[in-house]
Amino acid sequence: MPSVNLRHSVRAVVLDEADRILLCRHTIPEPAGTVVWAAPGGGIEPGETPLAALRRELREEVGLSVKNDPPHVWHQEVVAGHAAGYDGVINDYFFVRTAKFTPRGTLSAEQLVAENISGLHWWHPHEVASYAGADLFSPRDLATLVTTLVTFGVPARPARLGL
Repeated sequence: MPSVNLRHSVRAVVLDEADRILLCRHTIPEPAGTVVWAAPGGGIEPGETPLAALRRELREEVGLSVKNDPPHVWHQEVVAGHAAGYDGVINDYFFVRTAKFTPRGTLSAEQLVAENISGLHWWHPHEVASYAGADLFSPRDLATLVTTLVTFGVPARPARLGL
């Protein structure tokens, strides 16, 4: 069996006081027109710890500074062409509770576009669950996952996710 080259990434489940989740709108070039709303985050750089990567990504993408070590709540492995040069991705999700803010990271508009990010928005889980448009959410069962996290709290071990 050939080895699989997965990109290791971190993502933040950023919830405000009204249990809305902050998501990044990713406009994916292939297939053209695909839009995916996903938690802020990205790849771990060589020599970087997962939490250092999480802090960097949150500053860059949404302008949030995280001082504490947020709990690891979800783990996802997807073997599919998500990033050039990789066979798939490993996403480790960390839970960050904050007051609602206007997201604006340190990356310029051009840098965000280069990262395929075309917008930022706070979503309530019921808005995600009832969304009837063409955009996708990642993970696909995001509304249920967020509702479970809010209702039952941080799991003892990170929950394993599908797509």
